[in-house]
Amino acid sequence: MKKWAVLAVIVVVVVILLLIGMGSYNHLVTLSQATDNQWAQVQNVYQRRADLIPNLVQTVKGSAQFEKSTLEAVTNARASVGRVTIDASHAPDDAAKLQQFQQAQGELSNALSRLMMVSESYPDLKSTQNFRDLQAQLEGTENRISTERGRFNDAVKAYDTAIHHLPTALFAGMFGFRDKPYFQATESAQTAPAVNF
Repeated sequence: MKKWAVLAVIVVVVVILLLIGMGSYNHLVTLSQATDNQWAQVQNVYQRRADLIPNLVQTVKGSAQFEKSTLEAVTNARASVGRVTIDASHAPDDAAKLQQFQQAQGELSNALSRLMMVSESYPDLKSTQNFRDLQAQLEGTENRISTERGRFNDAVKAYDTAIHHLPTALFAGMFGFRDKPYFQATESAQTAPAVNF
């Protein structure tokens, strides 16, 4: 009779561990999918910005005196963004790859900022409705990028926290769940810009 009681206890313990393992696995899959979904949203708004740039460049080219070096910088930065590939089907799990992606996007943001600053010197360009519309769309897209990056970081936080909590942490490594990197502020964002009048 004791053998059956011990065997029953062992079976109950194994079943409980299996249920905890299945629950942990399913929870991590759900969080990983949420992170991947949010990454897709980040990619979506970056693509929106990339799609706006050719229209903006063509509108600006219409102003014959406009500085070619600025237009070339925007075009080259947009092309460099296309060379950085991260699998869009799931969130990046390599911090170096995400950093490379961020750097390319940052260069494009800087080139676009220079374009907008230089455009201030061209009243004819600023007065065209097409340019104003594109500028407003670009500003809205930049706000969306910021929002979606924040949401992505929130999803990564929930996922990374879950894989380190017990009892899920016991199963996370076994099932291959690893930390995912956050979007980070660029080093230049740490220093306040100097404003001179």
